[in-house]
Amino acid sequence: MAKARVRLHPHGVSIGDADVRPLRSGAMHYWRLDPDDWARGLDAMVSVGYRFVDTYVPWAVHETSPRVYDFGETDPRRDLRKFLTLAHERDLAVILRPGPHINAELTFFGLPERVVWTDDFQARTAKGNPVVLPMIPLAFPVPSYASEGFMAEVEHWFAAVGEIVTSMRAPDGPIALVQVDNEGALYFRDGPYDQDYHPDAIRLFREFLRSKYSKLIDFRRAWGQKNVGFQDAEAPRTFDAKTASEATRHLDWMEFQEHLLSSAIERMAKSLDQSGLGGLPTLHNFPPGEAATPLNASRLRSIDLVGLDYYHRATPFEHLAVFRRTTELASRCEGQGVPAFAVEMGAGFPPFMGPFDEDDSIYVWLTALAYGLVGYNAYMAVDRDRWIGAPIDPRGNVRPYGERVRKIHAALDQIAFHTLRRQAPVKLIIPRSIRRLARATHAFGALTPALFNVLGGGFAESCFEDDLGLGKSVVLEAERFLRVFERALFARGVPFGYAAGESLGHAATNAKWLVVPTVGGLKSELWTELADLSSSGRHITIGPSLLDRDGSLRPVKKRDTRAFEFASLDDPNEVAALVARRIEAMDLPTYTATEGAYVTVHHDKKAPRAVLVMNPRRDEIVSSVSVAKVERLCDVLTGRALDRTFGAFEVAVAPRSVRIFAAMKQASGA
Repeated sequence: MAKARVRLHPHGVSIGDADVRPLRSGAMHYWRLDPDDWARGLDAMVSVGYRFVDTYVPWAVHETSPRVYDFGETDPRRDLRKFLTLAHERDLAVILRPGPHINAELTFFGLPERVVWTDDFQARTAKGNPVVLPMIPLAFPVPSYASEGFMAEVEHWFAAVGEIVTSMRAPDGPIALVQVDNEGALYFRDGPYDQDYHPDAIRLFREFLRSKYSKLIDFRRAWGQKNVGFQDAEAPRTFDAKTASEATRHLDWMEFQEHLLSSAIERMAKSLDQSGLGGLPTLHNFPPGEAATPLNASRLRSIDLVGLDYYHRATPFEHLAVFRRTTELASRCEGQGVPAFAVEMGAGFPPFMGPFDEDDSIYVWLTALAYGLVGYNAYMAVDRDRWIGAPIDPRGNVRPYGERVRKIHAALDQIAFHTLRRQAPVKLIIPRSIRRLARATHAFGALTPALFNVLGGGFAESCFEDDLGLGKSVVLEAERFLRVFERALFARGVPFGYAAGESLGHAATNAKWLVVPTVGGLKSELWTELADLSSSGRHITIGPSLLDRDGSLRPVKKRDTRAFEFASLDDPNEVAALVARRIEAMDLPTYTATEGAYVTVHHDKKAPRAVLVMNPRRDEIVSSVSVAKVERLCDVLTGRALDRTFGAFEVAVAPRSVRIFAAMKQASGA
């Protein structure tokens, strides 16, 4: 068996026989810069501590006429091989992102204009019209992930890229990772009934139903339609269910959209492999608000590394969004043995999206690291058109922002931060069935559900309150259940995180206690998995009520709950008391902190090695922090030390900032 060219590792990436290098990357777009400045920009990236350079390869820029490409033969800005060679000379590994969708603030998101305006390639609305994205600087119809014609064009583009770069794969060349597509959330037109009603998509939907139900009688029973067949099943075009049973076909449509995306991305991955880019790990990035889109990491089986994009501000509200997103990502990646990766960690902003200042960008970056992120790609590291505020200017000069980045990288190296792990023995589980029902019952039409998620809103802000005959809104009750536990755990300083129900096995790898809302239907496989985890020693808490239905809201036989602890929301103090009991019974760690501040502790295999204290507020906070077996904290950015007094550390944290401490067992001279 051939040895892997590049291997993913929990701490980063191993290239050839080399040691693991931290997955510390910065984005630089070669075609947007003067080629005479490429070397200076790459040198600046090395000087501030990046080990990888990330670049898109824009289809529209390289295609000069239909299926004819220029890779530097006539325009030196398009000389991809030269750029890659310069990176390799500086020992910068490359993350190559050939699309087809790249966004990159390009008109048509980097797709050729001829492709965008081809009718057969366009996604379709419920009324059969092209799906148009109202994007700056020009609205355009987005491609269908089901269109056979569009996929044929993509495969030709990938073959052209492969011909140019196949010899430059690591370890012989710089290309270490290859991204498949980009932010695959249906081009941000991801409302539940927004698309895709393209004829090829409807055909795939019917094939999906045949595969899921197998027997026609089971399908008809599930949909409550006596005469429907697989060959003529109609995709729902608006949410019209009045009862739980009527919601099944809508949940099937939500699941199909996940299947549509994952199938298309898998097909693209195979095409890249056949183009000559095989043998390298593949990745894909989920945009902000991913939890409210059809993107489902567990379905992307052909992708080796599924990461997130981060564009947030340093506020208490968005701090929680970073916490929830990152802990869910870390739970999944830890179980898979790969680094939790921010494919785009905002550094600067596009003019229509900002403003984000440097403090926002650095706060979000360090907060994500605090909650389990291991690797990151600064987007952008080198400035360019349609972007403001990167750490390095387009000529390769390091700005003051870049000097701050350099100091942070040195501090992270000092404690080998990428090798440490945040322990989270408590996991709040979000079943996929809840997310599908939340998408189906989205109350704002074509306005994407992801927008509410990005802004920090939840189901209460974006979903219909209909109870579907169940006596209460499933999605609202499930979210309230999780948020009550979240507040109680934060109040006691217990390290915890979120995890997706479809990644339960990964989430439970190092967990002691799992909290699962069962007010909605749970698929039988998830219920069985929970029972198995309970029998193996995990403590399982369910609530606030039990619905004997599966993930598609179909009735199931009454389930045995004796292995689980039940929690209701009838008494506001019950969850707080339950958390207190679990802390004592399970010897859970607690890190006291002043209200408004947040603390994480990071361990090696033996002991705590780092403590991060975060303040998202606009006022300074002096926080009382207690970590067992740690007697001194040393700020790795300033060198100042704090000794433990009266059982705790008094830590002053400036507004909208994060302090990083090396943890020591005892004070000097003790």
